[in-house]
Amino acid sequence: MQEEQHLVIIGNGIAGITLAQQVRFGSKCRITLVSAESATHFSRPALMYVYMGHLRYEDILPYPGWYFREKKLEQQHDRVLRIDAQAKTLQLQSGERLSYDVLAIASGSVAAFYNWPGQDIAGVQGLVSLQDLEQMEENTQGIQEAVLVGGGLIGVEMAEMLRSRGIAVTILVRDKLYWNSVLPEDEARLVTKHIQEHGVELLLEDELQEILPDAQGRVQRVRTKRGKELPCQFVGIATGVKPNVAFLEESGLDLDRGILVNEYFETNLPQIYALGDCAQFRQPEAKALTIEQQWYSARLHGETLAKNLLGKRSPYRRGPWFNSAKFFDIEYQAYGLVPSALGDELDSLYWQHEAKKKSIRLIYNRQSAELRGVILLSVRYRHDLCHHWLQNKYTIHEVIKEISAANFDPEFFQRYEQELQRQYLKRFPEKTAPAKPGNWWKLRHRFGLFSDTENC
Repeated sequence: MQEEQHLVIIGNGIAGITLAQQVRFGSKCRITLVSAESATHFSRPALMYVYMGHLRYEDILPYPGWYFREKKLEQQHDRVLRIDAQAKTLQLQSGERLSYDVLAIASGSVAAFYNWPGQDIAGVQGLVSLQDLEQMEENTQGIQEAVLVGGGLIGVEMAEMLRSRGIAVTILVRDKLYWNSVLPEDEARLVTKHIQEHGVELLLEDELQEILPDAQGRVQRVRTKRGKELPCQFVGIATGVKPNVAFLEESGLDLDRGILVNEYFETNLPQIYALGDCAQFRQPEAKALTIEQQWYSARLHGETLAKNLLGKRSPYRRGPWFNSAKFFDIEYQAYGLVPSALGDELDSLYWQHEAKKKSIRLIYNRQSAELRGVILLSVRYRHDLCHHWLQNKYTIHEVIKEISAANFDPEFFQRYEQELQRQYLKRFPEKTAPAKPGNWWKLRHRFGLFSDTENC
């Protein structure tokens, strides 16, 4: 990006703000962030805590106003109606036409609805944007009962929000356990029980049939496919998200579910890029998703595209997959390949502490013993070390020697370490008990577990 050029970014979420920051580090070009959602960047994962009263909206703004002025990042709170790629202009809802030299689209996601009868009734909504939060605040004033549709991360987030206000919550889950399409059965059973212990009713193996209104046209009850009728004054749609690309249908951009891009985030139109939730890779890496709708991926998209705009042409390489979330007070982290069913090629070592709702799963290839994934519930591992294991194709034999260096949750440290080692030796009887080689101590020191290793 040359100093005289103008970079316009549609969207100020984590993908857009990361791109703006990284380009600013290497260029004095003009940068403008345009967002219909908010006047400035906010922490989307923290939205739920505003509803719950733990935080104010101003508390979830990572950067104060002076930051944008100091970094010369212009912000426009306006909606993009259309793109004129030939004239290199954006038509804004305010009537302004904004010119650009380079355009990056980071318009994010919207809630995915699936044409249920009654889905447009007042009191029915998703939860993705700041406007959704404001609508949820309005829709749940004074209500007693809510039904949520979908057993995923948005669903459990909405459930926690509603339960914080004493609202009765029922979730329709089409799987036999909560999030069982993603979690292996042991973890899914633990999570299911925990959600129920928080006063949430789970209707497992059932789905939404239709939403029915009262005389005033507001939601009154839902009917499920198994014939149950549930009274409610609010319905939360938590069946996933889809790329926010409807405003681009006449732009000339190649669209599928999202905006089609190559590994450099280039679209079919010159000087127009797409990144974050709205981008869809034409040819993703092997076994990778075509659309990566995750906070961590969006940030990496912004960093990679910035390198390209600054002249360091770099294809996007996601590296080991990572995700984190929570189910009420159970923390979830996953690294690498983490299927719900292991199949014939994979096996795992698994430890669980039911009383404390903690678990660890190390997934590896049966033939090569290469570590393929890690699933953690309420146990914290060092992100850099897990990434290192996966990036460098460590075997389960190597990982088990270093497992102590990964953990920084000491409460049940010794117990589960020994249990994993027992499982390991039973699985691989020809192996000796894991020793502590020299690099084990170096890892302990590197990740802050010892301040002095001179005598080790």
